[in-house]
Amino acid sequence: MTKHDSVITIVLALALAAAPIAAQAVGVSGDAQLVKDVHPTLASGPLASAKLVNLPAGTILRSGELQITQKDLDAEIRKAPSELRPQLKRNLFFVLESKVTQMLLQYEAEEWAKRNKSAADAQDDPIERYLASLTADLSATDDDAKAFYEKNKDMVGDATFDQIKDQIKQYLVDQKRQEAVNSHIAAAGERYQIDVDKTWTAKQNSAAMDNPIDKARQSGKPTMVDLGADGCRPCDMMTPILEELKKAYAGKVNILFVHVRKEQVLAARYGVQSIPVQIFFDKDGREVFRHVGFFPNDQITAKLAEMGVK
Repeated sequence: MTKHDSVITIVLALALAAAPIAAQAVGVSGDAQLVKDVHPTLASGPLASAKLVNLPAGTILRSGELQITQKDLDAEIRKAPSELRPQLKRNLFFVLESKVTQMLLQYEAEEWAKRNKSAADAQDDPIERYLASLTADLSATDDDAKAFYEKNKDMVGDATFDQIKDQIKQYLVDQKRQEAVNSHIAAAGERYQIDVDKTWTAKQNSAAMDNPIDKARQSGKPTMVDLGADGCRPCDMMTPILEELKKAYAGKVNILFVHVRKEQVLAARYGVQSIPVQIFFDKDGREVFRHVGFFPNDQITAKLAEMGVK
């Protein structure tokens, strides 16, 4: 249940101050191509539903009066820590999506605050207040916590359930909130009309796929990726299991480890908030299952069997 410093925070901080964005009803013509249809593994948020069109030279995104250019992205990358810039340059579409996400959330938070006087008067971050309002009713029961404890005893050491029950419940609520926020953000592309330049997007897709995860997803074999880091107890516990799996499924399944501190942008692209996390993809590269925390060999084997791997 280890948290790590997600580069999402860094990338979102790159966004320009959000200008007013006029909400538009989405009316996609029948022959329009969407990013998710042409480049299914590229987008992870609102740009999955963006339309691929020919935009004026230099413009890479348009939504109502909003326009974003290549120069805008170049300026934002220059603000990032120097060690992250090469990763960001290989993932310009992710930078663009993070920028658009921030701007859309800023707009929606301001509109929500107008309808909620108490929220408008508050001093804390408006986006945080807005997202908190979307997830305020989420909770975890004692039974939820007990089930998690029983499945993850190896992670908690000698602690009894009563000793860490409240911690587990908070962890489960945080997970539910993150999932709800991710779903809300992803659906933004269906709430607004967004166009991206199709030539630029195709170029960025080629660059973004040059990494171990996406290469494995395109191999025609099922894939399991474990994302973690050195010094994280449950991550270290996964190391011998991964070695066993590599031997057991040689030639049948891609078994990968990705160090999130070395591949921060890639981890952010795949929405990693806590480590370790295991992501399973079918032979067509589609994500079919995700697990957070230590995952025993027998449970991984059972999940692969569900995917048809013998």
